[in-house]
Amino acid sequence: MEFDQVVRKRRMTRNFTREPVPAEVLDRILDLARRGPSAGYTQGQNFIVITREDLRLAVAKIGGEQGYVNMGYDPFLSRAPVLVIACTSEAAYRRRYQEPDKVAKDGTEMDWPVPFWHMDIGCAVMILLLAAVNESLAAGFVGIWDQQSFRELLQIPGEVMPIGVIPIGYPAVDVSSPSLKRGRKPVGEFVHRETW
Repeated sequence: MEFDQVVRKRRMTRNFTREPVPAEVLDRILDLARRGPSAGYTQGQNFIVITREDLRLAVAKIGGEQGYVNMGYDPFLSRAPVLVIACTSEAAYRRRYQEPDKVAKDGTEMDWPVPFWHMDIGCAVMILLLAAVNESLAAGFVGIWDQQSFRELLQIPGEVMPIGVIPIGYPAVDVSSPSLKRGRKPVGEFVHRETW
C-alpha cells in the first residue's frame, strides 16, 4: 500500500472481529513503532502487548469500556484480539539528559520547554497505528485515566506512565464517532506559512 493510502485509510476503529492477529504481523508492527523519533535517542517508550483474554477483559474494565458501550459502541477493547498499552518514562529522559553529552556547560540539565517524552510516545503510537493499517488491520486509541490500576494490573514500574490502550485487530462494522461530523479543517486553516 502506498504511504498516502495508509494515512488516508487510518481511522480510530471501535469494533473488531475475534480473528487472531498472526504473531509475525504483530512483530512487524511493533518493530516499526520502535523506530519513531526519540529525543537524545533516549528510547523511553514501551509497549505492553496483551493477547490473553483474562487480561484483555481486565484492561477493558479499567479502561472504561462500559462507558463506550453505554454510548452505543461495541465492546471493542475486550473484543480486539490484541491490546497494546503505550507507556513513556519522564525519568528515562531526565537520566539521559544528565549524561555528559547532554548537560549544559555548567553541568545542569536542560530546561524542558516541551515534555519530549510525550512527543516521542505520540510519534511511536502514530507509527503503530499506520503500521497496523499497512498490514490490513485496524486500530484505535483510548486514553488511560486510572494509571494506578493499570500499573497494578500489568506490574508497570512507578516511573513509567501508561498513556493509552491501542486495540488492534481485523475491522468489523462499527459506529462512527459523532465528532466526525465536524469534518477536517481546510488546509488554509491548518497550515500557516512563514508566520501565523
